[in-house]
Amino acid sequence: MEGSERVRRRSILHNCMIVTMDDQERVFKDGAIVIEGDKIIAINQSSLILKEFGSSNTGDVDIINLNGKIHDCKFILYIGLINTHVHTSQQLGRGIADDVDLMTWLHKRIWPYESNMTEEDSFISTLLCGIELIHSGVTCFAEAGGQHVSGMARAVELLGLRACLAKSTMDCGEGLPEEWGVQSTDYCIQSQKELYAKHHNTADGRIRMWFGIRQIMNATDKLLFETRDAAKELSTGIHMHVAEIAYENEFVTETREVDHGTVTYLEKIELLRPNLLAAHSVWVNDTEIGFLSKAGVKVSHCPAAAMRMLGFAPVKEMLDAGICVSLGTDGAPSNNRMSMVDEMYLASLINKGRETYLKGTTDPTALPAETVLKMATINGAKSVLWDNEIGSLEVCKKADMVIVDPFSWSMLPVHDCISSLVYSLRTENIEAVMCNGQWIMKDRKIVNIDEGQVFSLAKEASHELLKRAGITIPSRMNFI
Repeated sequence: MEGSERVRRRSILHNCMIVTMDDQERVFKDGAIVIEGDKIIAINQSSLILKEFGSSNTGDVDIINLNGKIHDCKFILYIGLINTHVHTSQQLGRGIADDVDLMTWLHKRIWPYESNMTEEDSFISTLLCGIELIHSGVTCFAEAGGQHVSGMARAVELLGLRACLAKSTMDCGEGLPEEWGVQSTDYCIQSQKELYAKHHNTADGRIRMWFGIRQIMNATDKLLFETRDAAKELSTGIHMHVAEIAYENEFVTETREVDHGTVTYLEKIELLRPNLLAAHSVWVNDTEIGFLSKAGVKVSHCPAAAMRMLGFAPVKEMLDAGICVSLGTDGAPSNNRMSMVDEMYLASLINKGRETYLKGTTDPTALPAETVLKMATINGAKSVLWDNEIGSLEVCKKADMVIVDPFSWSMLPVHDCISSLVYSLRTENIEAVMCNGQWIMKDRKIVNIDEGQVFSLAKEASHELLKRAGITIPSRMNFI
């Protein structure tokens, strides 16, 4: 049954530690949460919730005790993580561009790979990526842009995830594959408007369509202007790679006649707006941090990908300036691991290390656990313009949540719940995931698809894709 006809069954999850991430930063030591349909209708101490909601005799209430595997030791329930920068259609390319320079990575591996993809490849790739995202506790992600959005949308709907999807658009630039040709600005804008009409607010409202700009070096001014205006017209977001590498700023300084780089130019043309999600933003100066803050731009920090190819982003300075900074994994060829659990851990450690590099002295207080957890949750929701419904566990918000079983060698003992979620949590500790009031993983198994079947499809599809693209991975050692 669809929509309002669906039975609005009620669930009570109780006897657990609940990390709400609400404005008051409440953590219930012995909490319970009530879900009806796709929404949270109550959250409080277990005793109060059970007294008010636990005596129903209708048979339409599921009461789930999360006391855990050891007597008087509770599971941890917290909001679903939000990955604000991921290339789901690149999952089949995991491992094809490890330890190579940026131009080899882009021109000889990634663009040939992407330009030879089919919609079915994109579907399979997004399924494979989605499996990994769910296992790491992700309930919502922002797609950075691929070529076959309809394949992505089909996978997202099947998996039960929430997503802001975007098409990768480029209307100029050197080195683009012949298979793509030169796509006109008009085509780039119109194709995205058609995708918006087709997919926006579909899958029970779990899919939203955004506009995508790959990067400024592959975008004419006309594309930048018209993307800015179209996103405003449709009240949606723009996802763009911004200030990734030093050369990008040099390119912009030379071709756009500004005194620094991408952020300075985007400020000049009034593209810095609250609906812009600026991925990476590594090579920005203090003035540009001020521009980002003043305009309300959201920034996605991708620690692993940044360390691999880009550099140290001034995350602490951006947070101190009031910029909403969230976390992303980037794509599999940039990171290999699509685990937000890993990104939380890395975000804190890398930015502590950066302080030592800059100042010559350690600062273990930089990016503490509670800040990182905000970046992965409520800041993520703000970054994808969805914080009115997701990002924290609150009455009337969507039931997107994760159940963590801390009783393993990796997490015990749990002296500090918040630090444990950032520094000790492993994907193996994630027991179940709910999105939009529906379980999408239970007992560590994906609910809506056969994982093994996806693995088999992915293995075959990736082999055929690399063969079509003419990509050969050199042997690192003497294989016999």
